[in-house]
Amino acid sequence: MLFSQLPPQKFWGLLEYKPQWTLTLQGWLLLFFLLVSLFIGVGLFIHPFLRMSHPIEANIMVIEGWVPDRTIKAAIAEFKEKNYRLMITTGNEIGRGKYLSDHNTFADLAAATAIALGLDPTQVVRVPNENVTINQTAASAEAVKQWLLESNLEVKSINIYSYDVHTRRSWLVFKTILAPEIEVGAIAFCPPSSRPWWKTSRGVKSVIVETIAYLYTKLIWSIER
Repeated sequence: MLFSQLPPQKFWGLLEYKPQWTLTLQGWLLLFFLLVSLFIGVGLFIHPFLRMSHPIEANIMVIEGWVPDRTIKAAIAEFKEKNYRLMITTGNEIGRGKYLSDHNTFADLAAATAIALGLDPTQVVRVPNENVTINQTAASAEAVKQWLLESNLEVKSINIYSYDVHTRRSWLVFKTILAPEIEVGAIAFCPPSSRPWWKTSRGVKSVIVETIAYLYTKLIWSIER
């Protein structure tokens, strides 16, 4: 009889012995190799996966109002190069400093910034959303969809312009909410950096947070809708 086929043995009703399989040294080495390979794969591919760009043919650009000024500056360059018709700025109420500012929402702030950076005021549309503390991107997408459907523009497609690793999640949210009436593409602003994301605290934090947020959006939020 094989050792693994021996019946369990009990001692005084307090202890029980059960033969079981366990990894050999070679097995542990293979498991270690697989884990290291997975870690390296995530390190190399998670950042470009989150910072995706998939622009489509569109004459309207939507930019999230919370992004840094340099992102808005890059968006304007893209706007002019591709001859967009309108730039829609989104965002809810500014949570800090609004009493010292002329702008109450991120949509207003981003629009004013774009105009200050040289964009024609007639090409900028502010679309602030309901003030929420969770699912803010979804609230922005809902507000944009409502505005587009109520306009006389007959919009069939837009491009969402976002910041770095937040882009894929924004694209997923806007694509989910605006479908099927409006097709959504995405453009990511890539901040210049001479160091890999895992070598800076900011990079590590942003990748970890956005990975978790994307998984939540993909596996829970999009299913519950």
